[in-house]
Amino acid sequence: MSEKKKFLLRLETDLYGLLEKWAADDLRSVNAQIEFLLKESARRAGRTKSPSGFGRAGEDQGEPSRSPPQI
Repeated sequence: MSEKKKFLLRLETDLYGLLEKWAADDLRSVNAQIEFLLKESARRAGRTKSPSGFGRAGEDQGEPSRSPPQI
């Protein structure tokens, strides 16, 4: 498993609440939901090194169940 960078992220309370509910709907933690949304945004913007995006070799990235919000 790849090493993960730790950092502090400050969010408005309302945005955190939205992410918390969205994560619960998708059966993820808030942290996993934020990481998922960032990876999906990077993939859609063409910023990933490969078409498959991130993750371990052979891991199915699949399509997201919902589009990220337009912020």
